[in-house]
Amino acid sequence: MINALFGFTFVVGLALTLWAQWRVKGNFNRWSQVAARSGMTGAEVARRILDDNGLHHVPVQVVPGRLSDHYDPTAPAVRLSEDVYYSNSIAAISVAAHECGHALQHKESYGALVFRHRMVPVLNFTSGAAPFLLFAGVAFRMTGLLVLGLIFFSTVVLFHLVTLPVEFNASARAKQIMARQGFINGVEEERGVNRVLGSAAFTYVAGALVALMELLRYIVLLFLQNSSDD
Repeated sequence: MINALFGFTFVVGLALTLWAQWRVKGNFNRWSQVAARSGMTGAEVARRILDDNGLHHVPVQVVPGRLSDHYDPTAPAVRLSEDVYYSNSIAAISVAAHECGHALQHKESYGALVFRHRMVPVLNFTSGAAPFLLFAGVAFRMTGLLVLGLIFFSTVVLFHLVTLPVEFNASARAKQIMARQGFINGVEEERGVNRVLGSAAFTYVAGALVALMELLRYIVLLFLQNSSDD
């Protein structure tokens, strides 16, 4: 039963992860071929959004890698991949606006973002220790280690769950700003933005679901282990 449980959750988790990655790459590639009527590049859109919101001190930097775009709150800086920084495609300006959404969250001390940042030091420890504790608890039938591993892994799950409102809110901000500022025009461009940002958001949903399945799997194992020991 335990082997079947591990096998099922592994296959479902892998399928969700691969599907999410396929959707992101597919939609990004599709809308990378469609130029925005505004003609603005990802870098120009990001700079405009930041300046319009008083974030003149936040640089927009180009970084290597594909889909390596992110907002660094420690710098702070908006960092865009070359495919986004230099391109005037719907995909590029959507991603750039999304990352600026995080910069606006940071400026306003958006609650979920602040909480996620505060979790990072704890997560750096618990995420590394949890797999070893869970493995040892199952392999050596040590309930105490398994429970401790579950507690540690719960922080990983919580981090995934807190990430969801952070990402959805950043995308919502991006869509509103892009429409209001005229970075996109017409139904077709709005549809492209929704596809690009929607598929990106699904990767975080998939990650949270996989983490939840992992947690539930070990909870079941704890129950089965305690039952067999009685």
